[in-house]
Amino acid sequence: MVIFECSFIRELKAFLCFDMAFIPCICVSLGSLCLTLAFAELLRLIIHASLKGGILKIALLEFVAAAELCGCGFELVIIADNYGISAYAICLFLLTIWWGTRWTDETACPYTHFEECLLGRMSSLETIVRTVAEIVGGLLVFKYIHFLWSIEFTETHVGRAHSASFNHCSSDLQVPVLYGALIEGVATMICRCTSKFLSDKKPHYASTIDSFVATSLVILAFDYSGGYYNPVLATGLKYGCKGHPLTDHILVYWIGASLGAIASIYIYPLFSDFNSKKIQS
Repeated sequence: MVIFECSFIRELKAFLCFDMAFIPCICVSLGSLCLTLAFAELLRLIIHASLKGGILKIALLEFVAAAELCGCGFELVIIADNYGISAYAICLFLLTIWWGTRWTDETACPYTHFEECLLGRMSSLETIVRTVAEIVGGLLVFKYIHFLWSIEFTETHVGRAHSASFNHCSSDLQVPVLYGALIEGVATMICRCTSKFLSDKKPHYASTIDSFVATSLVILAFDYSGGYYNPVLATGLKYGCKGHPLTDHILVYWIGASLGAIASIYIYPLFSDFNSKKIQS
């Protein structure tokens, strides 16, 4: 299977025998992002057309959303490494707006289900099914990314299929584990409180504001914890990477972020009540 795959990639490279130097590398990265979005959108259309409802449809939509999120996340890393944090931020901002308009009930983020379960609005079974589907989607999408990168359309993709693979990639956590968990937790809490506030107030351009806040928080923590604020995204991109054991990964990106999200359930009402009283006075 591996031999066939390598042979196929060599033939594809030979078929695409034009000089890639004439195409800016950033265009290839943007094209990869658009291709991933298009595949995910096609799969969503098929799922919606084939299934009327039920737990299977929920699981498949979460699987696709998580794969889409992590697939784009891999390419965003290349953009950040080669074109700087500003290019990364712009792409991330636009992507979050896109996902806000295309995703329906799916979130590709486990702690939103944990919140719903704690509030009694989602069953334990559905919470588990959604979370497992997201993890599987986030991990399996690397096979697709590995194939795209193995073609090596541009110099920015050369060697990436190997360097980003299990036990070869490096961790993004650049601070002590507890600090990393605190960063992910506090920032996630701010993100969730912002989303709840915008959902309640429904201002114009709410999705744009939400995307801007989330992107800003990601940039602030980019050089410290990576600024993932999503356990599935962190696991899809960094599971098995060198630098920190699995226990550290779980503590920072799963427990830290999830506790931050759960804390927002209790902190946001306090902020909301204080804001209401301030307006009344």
